[in-house]
This record gives sequence, C-alpha cells and structure tokens, in this order.
Amino acid sequence: MEYDLLFWEGIDQLTASHGLVIDRPKGSAHPRFPHWIYPLDYGYLEGTAAMDGEGVDVWVGTAGTNRVDALLCVVDLPKGETELKLLVSCTLEEKTEALRFQNRPPHLLALLVER
Repeated sequence: MEYDLLFWEGIDQLTASHGLVIDRPKGSAHPRFPHWIYPLDYGYLEGTAAMDGEGVDVWVGTAGTNRVDALLCVVDLPKGETELKLLVSCTLEEKTEALRFQNRPPHLLALLVER
C-alpha cells in the first residue's frame, strides 16, 4: 500500500511541475489515422519524456478535480512499445472514452488503472 501512495505522489509532483500542452483538442482527428476522433482534450506534459521520446501523454476531462484520476497502460504491438497515459480530471464516462480510443485490438491494447 505504501508503494501505491508513493507512486501517486510522484505522479502528482510530475504533473504539478510541468506545464500541460493540449495539442489535440476534443473533436480533432488523429494525425496518422484521420477517422480516429479524439473524445477528450489530449496533450502532454512539457519538458517530460515517454517511451516514444515525446512528452508524457495526458487525457484531460471535465470533472474539475485538476488531478490525475487514473492511468492508461498501453501496449503498441506494431511499434514494440509500452506507454503510460495520464488521465486528469476525468469522469468515469470520460475514462471509458479514453480507454476505448486507446484500445484497438489486436494491435493497440490498453488497460485502465484507477487511482
């Protein structure tokens, strides 16, 4: 249990110390797959790095909490990568929408981890 608390405190520190950039607003199309439409605002934490070499990815909802509510653990089989995506201020419905967007079997597999 202590590790869980330390993990989420680390996530809180990361999000508090790096600015959030929304580069794919809700309703916009994915740059490589134009038929994939973002159901929520999507962006990254400025000055951070994830497995793909880009900033840590963040889904942003409308719950008004301004904190990380959950994570998506994503396996991208074609790229041979795994990645964590932070869900900030997401309602249960928004978490489900982000999960649906990220989970596209058999190539893109995602797991929702609640805080």
